[in-house]
Amino acid sequence: MLIEDLVREITSIWQTDELRRYKPTPVEEAKAGLNIVEQSLWKAVPHYLRRVSNALKKHTGRPLPLTCTPIKFGSWMGGDRDGNPNVTAKVTKDVSLLSRWMAIDLYIREADSIRFELSMNRCSDRLLKLAHEILEEETSSDVRHETWNQSLNRSQTKLHGQQAPTIPTHLPARADLPSCTECNDGESQYIRVEFPSTDNKTLNRQDLRQNLRVSLQNGNSPNSSSAQSPVTPRSSSFNSSQLLAQRKLFAESQIGRSSFQKLLEPRVSQGPGIAPYRIVLGNVKDKLMKTQKRLELLLEDLPCEYDPWDYYEASNQLLEPLLLCYESLQSCGSGVLADGRLADLIRRVATFGMVLMKLDLRQESGRHADTLDAITRYLDIGTYSKWDEGKKLEFLTRELKGKRPLVPQSIEVAPDVKEVLDTFRVAAELGSDSLGAYVISMASNASDVLAVELLQKDARLAVSGELGRPCPGGTLRVVPLFETVKDLRGAGAVIRRLLSIDWYREHIIKSHNGHQEVMVGYSDSGKDAGRFTAAWELYKAQEDVVAASNEYGIKVTLFHGRGGSIGRGGGPTYLAIQSQPPGSVMGTLRSTEQGEMVQAKFGLPQTAVRQLEIHTTAVLLATLRPPLPPREEKWRNLMEEISKISCQNYRSVVYENPEFLSYFHEATPQAELGFLNIGSRPTRRKSSTGIGHLRAIPWVFAWTQTRFVLPAWLGVGAGLQGVCEKGHTDDLKAMYKEWPFFQSTIDLIEMVLGKADIPIAKHYDEVLVSKSRQELGSKLRGELLTAEKNVLVVSGHEKLSENNRSLRRLIESRLPYLNPMNMLQVEILKRLRCDDDNHKLRDALLITINGIAAGMRNTG
Repeated sequence: MLIEDLVREITSIWQTDELRRYKPTPVEEAKAGLNIVEQSLWKAVPHYLRRVSNALKKHTGRPLPLTCTPIKFGSWMGGDRDGNPNVTAKVTKDVSLLSRWMAIDLYIREADSIRFELSMNRCSDRLLKLAHEILEEETSSDVRHETWNQSLNRSQTKLHGQQAPTIPTHLPARADLPSCTECNDGESQYIRVEFPSTDNKTLNRQDLRQNLRVSLQNGNSPNSSSAQSPVTPRSSSFNSSQLLAQRKLFAESQIGRSSFQKLLEPRVSQGPGIAPYRIVLGNVKDKLMKTQKRLELLLEDLPCEYDPWDYYEASNQLLEPLLLCYESLQSCGSGVLADGRLADLIRRVATFGMVLMKLDLRQESGRHADTLDAITRYLDIGTYSKWDEGKKLEFLTRELKGKRPLVPQSIEVAPDVKEVLDTFRVAAELGSDSLGAYVISMASNASDVLAVELLQKDARLAVSGELGRPCPGGTLRVVPLFETVKDLRGAGAVIRRLLSIDWYREHIIKSHNGHQEVMVGYSDSGKDAGRFTAAWELYKAQEDVVAASNEYGIKVTLFHGRGGSIGRGGGPTYLAIQSQPPGSVMGTLRSTEQGEMVQAKFGLPQTAVRQLEIHTTAVLLATLRPPLPPREEKWRNLMEEISKISCQNYRSVVYENPEFLSYFHEATPQAELGFLNIGSRPTRRKSSTGIGHLRAIPWVFAWTQTRFVLPAWLGVGAGLQGVCEKGHTDDLKAMYKEWPFFQSTIDLIEMVLGKADIPIAKHYDEVLVSKSRQELGSKLRGELLTAEKNVLVVSGHEKLSENNRSLRRLIESRLPYLNPMNMLQVEILKRLRCDDDNHKLRDALLITINGIAAGMRNTG
């Protein structure tokens, strides 16, 4: 059997296309993320929480509380619209509802399994009381249902007892209309279901239930003389879609629903020996199924006026009966059952909630400024973006304190502006129960944050007015993302100015429990100034943000926007967390996992458990035993000097050398990466061809393909060499041994240098780069050798990756596969650039790109 299974698996893989032939949509990307939750995290989380609970009980005598979870999951697949026009307000809404649907579907499966398992009768008084209440409600419902069926049967019996009518010779009047329309001739002998009058409005569930209940309580069928009522004539405005919606609602009503599902349920006794757990969990399952139906109607944009008592909106509603069952089992001596699948389900509800992963939204700050420009011009109060920072803050604060909406309903705006307003409207409709944070990319001023707060407040006012009730959930957390070196240097000042505004500080305390979240970006800062300078600026920015928050008594959570590669801030999780500035990890930390690293770290339950444990351990240690700061001020001064030299060297090559851009396009497969179809987002934020608007992922990915990995080390060698030549070599060695941050930075650069291959990179230059630019390539290879030499001097190692032998063995084991693929890629690129339309060559190139990426691992 094992051999046959392997043969089938290999055959399936072999006959599957190696390449994706179309770009995934944002919804498809979100489905892939939800699939990892279903296949891996759903199993891993309970196992991880059990291990945490057992460890706590062993060392403290107290287990982890059942509804306490030290980790939460978020996503911005379907929410990240920064430079991605494919992510619209509708996409965000659909992805959020789809995530809810998946969560409910998983809960239904678990509740059903546990229901069959808990067949015992003994329970607590509270659970028994709840079970009887549920039975009484179901019994009354069944009586109404039975009355309806008896009414139908009597009518049908009466019809059968009558003489069969003669066959008509012509069609009756109005035969062309649907069977549920008005029939006033009084001659029809067939029972007819009459829908309550809706005055040509969409039928809601409550009206249907009330009308049918009145008819049944009188003991009459809907077609009996005592129950007849005139039906509103069908007008031309009553279209077929409304009719279908009414039929659908009737089919799903308490009376019209099918009882087929009851055939699949375990038998529940009505006598003294009832199975209370099955009754309660059966009711849970029933509500979950109604919740799922409601979500399906919302996804289809159909009316769904469900009774709020019939479905679950928040996780605490689902937890209540589950915890009651758990407490009952514990009190009745069945703790071993309580701590099994039921406890796992409770932990899942506490961790995943009703949405699996809350969706973060992200948009560039400039788009919000454009939106406010359109609004202020419409109101004849000027152009927002032309105001200075002081005037912007004054306007925004004044409007935030007001109670009236800012955006008139009659305003007509450009499509880009409308999309921003629609996004805030969707955020108001979904609320913080479904959505997480609103991240502002390229944030640089306090007004960037207040602008989002104002647009959010205005949308919630508008939606609340239409609904006639408050919006669901609370306001979203507004998170500034500081990305460039310039913005990182000003991050602390921005937070200070924000918290100095009374309205904003009170809002943070009232709406977000005195908690401010700040995101720092590793990708763009690295592309902007080089990896070493970016690392140092990120370190200082975190120190400054923490200090600013402490001055105002506000807690801060730092959100680390890391990529998979070292050039984008990636690396071993434990090492990264342990090297953060003291005080920056105070029990909380957020971090992104992107690209292939999501599958690599969380694709299997066993590896997912390991990753969750690594995160937990690192955060606990960084909180209880914060990393050491620089021992003396001299170390900070040396870091400043290395950073300055490194940044100058990096920018002189990447941004100031006029030949570099052409060299980059010739020496790497960057232009061909777009054919990979690995994501829905364009490779550039704007149409410019420069490095500045190129996204960090293709920037790093392209250099990784050539085994040159330039973004991770360029400038490092010059910076270290400059300081060593001034006689500070011993100081750098001491910093490496005693300062976790500096040691982590050097170790990560050393790891990347171990993956670089000068002969392979040289071969790309010799075959693909024009003669006039090959000198630049030679100079860069010299820079790589300088970096290797000085990194080894500082670390004290004789050769690269000496302190990580397992990594070195992995790299060496892949070389027999990687080297031939690189040689093939060079030859294919050479031919393809002479024959652009050769699709076979293009496919072959893309296969080599995939192969090299798999061999190099953390590629982008």
